[in-house]
Amino acid sequence: MRAWPAPDVPTLSVTGPQVSLHDTATGSRVTPVPEGAARLYVCGITPYDATHLGHAATYVGFDLLNRAWRNAGHEVVYVQNVTDVDDPLLERAAKVNIDWVELAERETQLFRDDMTALRVLPPAHYVGAVESIPLVIDLVQRLQAAGSVYRVEDDLYFSVTADPAFGQESGLDRAAMLEIFPERGGDPDRPGKKDPLDCVVWRGEREGEPAWDSPFGRGRPGWHVECTAIAQEHLGAAFDVQAGGSDLVFPHHEMCAGHAQVADPSAPFAKTYVHAGMVGYDGAKMSKSRGNLVFVSALRNSDVDPMAIRMVLLRHHYRTDWEWLDGELWEAVDTLEQWRRALSLGAGAPSGPVVAEVLAALADDLDAPRALRAVDAWVAATLGTDGLADTSDPDAALAVHAVLDAALGLDL
Repeated sequence: MRAWPAPDVPTLSVTGPQVSLHDTATGSRVTPVPEGAARLYVCGITPYDATHLGHAATYVGFDLLNRAWRNAGHEVVYVQNVTDVDDPLLERAAKVNIDWVELAERETQLFRDDMTALRVLPPAHYVGAVESIPLVIDLVQRLQAAGSVYRVEDDLYFSVTADPAFGQESGLDRAAMLEIFPERGGDPDRPGKKDPLDCVVWRGEREGEPAWDSPFGRGRPGWHVECTAIAQEHLGAAFDVQAGGSDLVFPHHEMCAGHAQVADPSAPFAKTYVHAGMVGYDGAKMSKSRGNLVFVSALRNSDVDPMAIRMVLLRHHYRTDWEWLDGELWEAVDTLEQWRRALSLGAGAPSGPVVAEVLAALADDLDAPRALRAVDAWVAATLGTDGLADTSDPDAALAVHAVLDAALGLDL
């Protein structure tokens, strides 16, 4: 599957600091030290509806990590999946009377367009669930060989007790897991399961649903095993960062880790787990079930500057839960006008301090709000109270424009 086109990103004349991140698994700050290229996996969309701002906040948030690593001198291998066959997609396709393949392709293209507009760097490997089925089959066979897979009717389940480390990624106790599991796609009450928390790795063929041949019978992959197989294929074991929204901590990322660690007990699935907060609207988390969604494409089609959308997202730390307010968007439009005015002057307040502060802020657990405050201060100093530029740095605008794009993804 093809990704979206890569934007041209300037190369900075200075090197950024090494990046520290909040690790969900330990609850502490860590500084990943990549061995060779930095390896990043961010869980992708299930393409049954357009990209809403909750999605956008996650992908812009981890775009900051991609950029911060690059500015620190690392090559980055970034992998993202597309769950282009799954229950929500099939249900949506049936509801609107459209072929599921057509729906997946249409919404995936819309996602690409949104990511392009927001200047999110594309993954090196953008992999659909359908094209990864051979990888899934191989992984399920390895899990079978480890004795961790059993059959319930036509479905294959993974036994979570096969992973001694199960629960360490999320830090949840069993009671909390049992409460969350059915809310996020699990089936704890299914008869025949050995443990209520066991998850499907291969779903046997159902009438009217797509299915593929396998040694286990015709069917399709489970959700968690898809990401595990793709990550292992393109990043190997113990890759640097597994990332996604905080709603993926359990069960998705816990199950992914379990699959990988049973298939290869010699190494953890990922070294660090990093999660983005949830975005709300009208008093609740954005969700398709509630219908309280704000779509990136709708804003773009209303002639809203995509850089203003990105700026609103950057005003909130990636790990925080926050609520989208339309007023923030119009404030961002006004802010961009001021920033562009300052950049158009060429000369301005000294650029060295603001460049250093932006890079330091993003190395500090991707603290984009702190970085934006530094740029706000530079703009204020450049324009001055009387609207005249401080000409102490004749090339200030070039340096600030470069760091805005390279570090924050804002092309002004």
